[in-house]
Amino acid sequence: MTAKRIDVKGIVQGVGFRPFIYRIAKKNDLKGYVKNMGNYVEIVVSGKLNNIDAFLSDLKLEKPPLSKIDNISIEDIDENENLNEIYGDFTIKLSDTSKIEEEGTIPPDISICDECLKEIMDKKDRRSDYAFTACTNCGPRFTVIEKLPYDRENTSMKDFPLCKSCIEEYKNPEDRRFHAQATCCDICGPELFITDDSGKIISNDICDAVKFLEEGKILAIKGIGGTHLVCSINSDKSVLELRKRLNRPTQAFAIMSREEYLDLFSKIDENELNMIKSPKKPIVALKKNELYEKYFSEHVSNLNTIGVMLPYSGLHYLLFENTDQIAYIMTSANLPGLPMSIDNEQILEKLENIADYFLLHNRKIVNRCDDSVLKEINGKMELLRRSRGFAPEPVEVNYKKIKNNSKNILALGPELNSVACLVKNNKFYLTQYIGNTGKYETFNYLKDAVENLIKITNTNKIDAIVCDLHPSFNSTIFAKELGEKYKIPVTQVQHHESHCHSLMGDSDIFENNVTIAIDGLGYGNDGNIWGGEVFLFKNGKIERAGHLEEQIQPGADLASKYPLRMLASILNKANLNVSEIIKGYNYFSEKELKLILFQLEKNINVSKTTSTGRVLDSISALVSLCFERTYDGEPSIRLEALANEYTGEISEIEKLVEESIKIENNILDTTSLVVKSLEMLNNNEKIEKIAYFIHIAIADGLSKIAIETAKKQSIEYIGITGGVSYNKIISERIVENIKKESLKPLIHKRIPNGDGGISFGQAIGYLLNSN
Repeated sequence: MTAKRIDVKGIVQGVGFRPFIYRIAKKNDLKGYVKNMGNYVEIVVSGKLNNIDAFLSDLKLEKPPLSKIDNISIEDIDENENLNEIYGDFTIKLSDTSKIEEEGTIPPDISICDECLKEIMDKKDRRSDYAFTACTNCGPRFTVIEKLPYDRENTSMKDFPLCKSCIEEYKNPEDRRFHAQATCCDICGPELFITDDSGKIISNDICDAVKFLEEGKILAIKGIGGTHLVCSINSDKSVLELRKRLNRPTQAFAIMSREEYLDLFSKIDENELNMIKSPKKPIVALKKNELYEKYFSEHVSNLNTIGVMLPYSGLHYLLFENTDQIAYIMTSANLPGLPMSIDNEQILEKLENIADYFLLHNRKIVNRCDDSVLKEINGKMELLRRSRGFAPEPVEVNYKKIKNNSKNILALGPELNSVACLVKNNKFYLTQYIGNTGKYETFNYLKDAVENLIKITNTNKIDAIVCDLHPSFNSTIFAKELGEKYKIPVTQVQHHESHCHSLMGDSDIFENNVTIAIDGLGYGNDGNIWGGEVFLFKNGKIERAGHLEEQIQPGADLASKYPLRMLASILNKANLNVSEIIKGYNYFSEKELKLILFQLEKNINVSKTTSTGRVLDSISALVSLCFERTYDGEPSIRLEALANEYTGEISEIEKLVEESIKIENNILDTTSLVVKSLEMLNNNEKIEKIAYFIHIAIADGLSKIAIETAKKQSIEYIGITGGVSYNKIISERIVENIKKESLKPLIHKRIPNGDGGISFGQAIGYLLNSN
């Protein structure tokens, strides 16, 4: 007889791990127990050695689909103990939190599984039509947990005592609902109800919600981790009314559809289909097909793509079960820049003048969590927003210097698209998507998310804090406040260096490399605004090796909101008749235009920038596509959509680009590229050709700087990161150029390219530079 103690760390809570251990122990005729220790699972087994070996093999090969094993440690137990007496059978013991010392890993929310969905749709099943059906293989985790260990009493499900039938399932190790913390039924679980805008309950039937939608009404629907605003996709009146009420005049809406309908309106490939169907069920940006306009109002999306997700909860499936609609608009229920509402009272208050009716429930959302968003670039699915389905699952970095880390590091990210990151050992725990922390409510959300992350990872102290270099960011101010309060050192890291470090950590490539970091803005080491940068990482040091030409932003931040200001500035630098050119757009008043030109002439209230985003914005204004940014990145995003309409010869564009590119001292002349674009417009070239030209020109110019730098330094890796690297045309062209030179491209795979990956990069940068 042999006995062993086995500790398993990783995602082993809320995924059916203990009943799995119970079953394979029984299968292999072993005695002992399995116990949840809060941040790991402890297993003690006794029996024949070959049976224990078979058990360990089953443990590694047959683990539950949603679990993730990071580490298994095994130790022998003294053979002199009376094993049969101590371990007379194999049992599942109650959780023990007395020994929690290390971090735990809480699994993210997972979409409803096929077995639970089948029960909902089966009219004879006791869970028929019940929206909150879940088991150990699916449902909410992160959004309901309050603290470790992941037991029902530590979640918002504690408000719903189980009925007799559910208790029997919950206590049966052979049942898939054994210790499924979110399990319930219509007798003992949360309830759905529909209210009007005054909060008066008018129905408990989800069919009435569908009826309202078919009548063209706008509904606020409370889901697993937040609230969506929902309306019909084919009613111009409904979509325009939603835009008006939500103050989102142009930003494309995400939609929810069924898998069988995707081919009706989109061009979806295997990578995209696999991701959109995965248990994470994120939003995926899909290319519209030629039939799209047959089904959708033109006001849903003015891009060549549409953000699509599949139903991921019982509630969503029931909405579609009672309608012949192929899709609904399903957009986050928040005013621009503010967090989603999650509390019923708050939902009614905040959305009173936006939604006509409210489909709510009485389960508390503990942790707000937006939908994740992905886009296929360079043949890979890249994260635009990492949230539901991903957070707070940690990202591991296996570089030696980081793997040996013994500090707990808190990185607080940038201002826009904010995400914070907590590092313990070599695990990087990223919060859910936070948003624009320049807004007071969102800033408070950041604070709450950080506090919660510290709590659910059982972190007793923070050893270091990292933040952005920008002195005015709320995240920077917050970092310094925490540093003073807890006497913790605060390290500031330049924005684009963080982008570069994020890419290195994401790719696990820490060798010498050159990285192109392109975005809208970031506070530079010289006090100016950067955003079109080439960095050299060599011998552990990072330096700026090249960049786009500095341009002047008249009115400073106003130039990012009104891209015609940026166009005026660049054309003024080229000594053209700016007044006449800009007057032709009939956008600025004569007084405002004079003020802009005065600012440029006298260098008053201006800032310098190398931003890639601002150059693209200027062309967006040049071709009369976008004169005012109503959401982050709008002018550039719409310009990319326009460029995708170009159907001419690429060789013609390449020839124009080759003739137009001017590089001196590793600085790409963007003034000449904008002037060339103006010449093309004056020569009556199609605007989609101009849009495509500027994309290829920027991509080729930055590629040339990066490739020449790499070759001079005998470096084989060239990376691309930053928000503009989501631009499919630019990113894929750069990667193509890198490969043509037999060099190796680095691209993101687990972390967002944009500012959602900054906190991860801040932490990587800190660790690389610490002793």
